[in-house]
Amino acid sequence: MIRLRIQCTDWPRRALILTDTPRPNCPECDGMGGIEHDYGNHYDGEYEGTDWEPCTCWNESRRWLLLPLPRLPLWLRRRRTVRDPWGSDGYSNEPPF
Repeated sequence: MIRLRIQCTDWPRRALILTDTPRPNCPECDGMGGIEHDYGNHYDGEYEGTDWEPCTCWNESRRWLLLPLPRLPLWLRRRRTVRDPWGSDGYSNEPPF
């Protein structure tokens, strides 16, 4: 049985996609979709990172394109600077600085 959800993705382009989700009552992954394995350095046992092994209860590459989303025009993408409304040059002159 497939459990579907709608997601917004940015790669390879912005779009709404329909994806499969992990089985919520899976005894292997407890509905998380995978199992994490921490690993460390063999010499002193320091933490190095985490590997993630996907569970067999779902297929993370199963996805369908629903709707491609338009890109913002270039002039709208450049105007994303947030300025302080109380400062004359974008910075506040009031303490604490």
